[in-house]
Amino acid sequence: MLLEVLLALGITLSLIAIEQKDLVHSVIVLAGLDLVIAVIFFYFKAPDIALTQAAVCAGLMTFLFLIAIHKTERFEK
Repeated sequence: MLLEVLLALGITLSLIAIEQKDLVHSVIVLAGLDLVIAVIFFYFKAPDIALTQAAVCAGLMTFLFLIAIHKTERFEK
């Protein structure tokens, strides 16, 4: 039951990230998706992979994406 809820949440977060118009909001939603993926890894008894997923993908990649967005010009209509 828990796995189905996590998978549905992951699919929902993926679709929300795709549909977002603002890149910052999309990156934040992707960070949430990375945390859901980390919980799925932990569910499958892989805590080392879950920790790496949470630290690198949800933490470091989100930070790098936000810096890259901040350094570029944003054109909004």
